[in-house]
Amino acid sequence: MRVVLAGGGSAGHIEPALALADALREADSSIEVICLGTQRGLETRLVPLRGYPLELIPAVPLPRSVTPKLLTVPGRLAGAIHATGTILDRVGADVLVGFGGYVATPAYLAAKRHKVPIVVHEANPSPGIANRLGAHLTTHVFTGNPNTKLRNAKYLGLPIRRQIAELDRFAIGDKARTHFGLRHDLPVLLVFGGSQGAKSINRAVAGAVGAIRSAGVQILHVTGPKNADDVQREAGQAAGGAVPYVTVPYVDRMDLAYAAADFALCRAGAMTCAELTAVGLPAVYVPLPIGNGEQRLNAMPIVQRGGGLLVEDAELTADWIKTSLLPVLTNIDQVAGMSEAAAAMGRRDADRWLAKAVIEIVAAERVGRAAAEPRVAQGQPPASARPVPHSRPDRPSQPDWPAQPGRPAQSARHAPPAGPQARPAGAAPSAQEPGSLFTPHSARQQQRPGGQAQQYQAGPPHTDGQQRPSGQGGGRHRQAR
Repeated sequence: MRVVLAGGGSAGHIEPALALADALREADSSIEVICLGTQRGLETRLVPLRGYPLELIPAVPLPRSVTPKLLTVPGRLAGAIHATGTILDRVGADVLVGFGGYVATPAYLAAKRHKVPIVVHEANPSPGIANRLGAHLTTHVFTGNPNTKLRNAKYLGLPIRRQIAELDRFAIGDKARTHFGLRHDLPVLLVFGGSQGAKSINRAVAGAVGAIRSAGVQILHVTGPKNADDVQREAGQAAGGAVPYVTVPYVDRMDLAYAAADFALCRAGAMTCAELTAVGLPAVYVPLPIGNGEQRLNAMPIVQRGGGLLVEDAELTADWIKTSLLPVLTNIDQVAGMSEAAAAMGRRDADRWLAKAVIEIVAAERVGRAAAEPRVAQGQPPASARPVPHSRPDRPSQPDWPAQPGRPAQSARHAPPAGPQARPAGAAPSAQEPGSLFTPHSARQQQRPGGQAQQYQAGPPHTDGQQRPSGQGGGRHRQAR
């Protein structure tokens, strides 16, 4: 099986694609994954680092206004479609999975032309042009946000790295704090603004460092590579002290940063929101003040359910931190409650759910083609001309997930926690039912009286009565409660 992933440009497109690639490799090591990208995107660095082959196609950005450059788009797009089609044929692609961005538009059009099944995943509440197009070319459309309005969309969650998805903050909290030079007995505020930092966040925190430390709250401040000196100068504080203020330009191990923290102050990108809720870390979300407002939409469901706070970029000041954030940081019960609310929003296994869907879509496509061949030979209409039930992500099929180090082999008694059935975005969740997306079909049947089997489907995560992942809620200092 050969899967081509189209998710280049920004980390918001690349990271979910790579998380899916890892999940596919975990499901079946024989699956080949090929990534599409352009020379101008972060994928030229990130994809090879994760060990996946990268095929480059011409970038075709769409002008945001009517300019003479708009006239060059059709010709450049045609060239990108041709280049992508050549790659799909050469690698023998069984499916094309797109995550939006510059790469996705020619990828969707090429896949349609070359009769390669298409799967679309949209991370944001406001879909981009590429995924709006892709959603009209396939019925296999999944979203990372429950409020996304997109044709044929089913809410699944955003694929994130296993390193984050399997994080137990409580279990490794002390180790993580030692790694950053933080104390074990005081709460920690994690501040970050993306890979390059955020000047407005840095400025506000630098002006409030004294008040935060005086309240007994430590700070782990990821400033961005170009901002470390400016932050230190504005803060007028040295690292260390009775209540540590630790500044680092960049963090390669965000899992350790999350584990060390009790609260975060950050932007509200889709990946950030997905990771923080997955690990149960409450946050103050500061949406990026440019763009179409998608970051505010990313954070709103979390804030509305009590898992975080939201402040506009222009309103984030040192005074706001002192008067609005500090009272929360020093309230152990409130932090614990917000942590639990954030965890209730998290989806840790969206990568596996999407991988299972992709595998089943390819399997269904192969069955359809196999059924069509004898009919065509006999001069009859191909079976593919008739309606065929779509593959459902909640119907498990082989291969099952391989056993992981230190974990028992996959079986009906040792299945991973139940995942959600993909459902239309915005639809009310169904009641919790036994079973798992990864449990073999026969194991998800319960015998009725008389021997008749009843099929159960997996319910949504974090509904009442489901066990929460460990390591969520309140942080180390909640033990004082």
